Amino acid sequence: MAWEIFIFRSERKQKPVEEFILSLEAKTRAKVSHHKQLLETYGPLLSMPYAKKLTDKIYELRIRGKEEVRILYSFVNKKVWFLHGFKKKTRKTPSKEIKIAEKRFRALTSP
Repeated sequence: MAWEIFIFRSERKQKPVEEFILSLEAKTRAKVSHHKQLLETYGPLLSMPYAKKLTDKIYELRIRGKEEVRILYSFVNKKVWFLHGFKKKTRKTPSKEIKIAEKRFRALTSP
């Protein structure tokens, strides 16, 4: 089964994850595209070094290279939702970045 990826859109119709990806260097964007294809193919079976589960609902897509990039995502109704993206500068994923993804996840799943 191929998984379809959707990008979070705010109430004001902004797409912060898409804007983040477009702001990256071309080489890093190419890596994001490759990792996205892996996620579309393997879904929740994708694991280290490409993906990691952070919380019960939040996962990170791990793009390594000159820039350490993370895209936080979740599975909602058989779909993959990109919730938040950032450049990682510390060993551990900052809790504030996870909180942003969790807030966006709640916005997607609340009635």
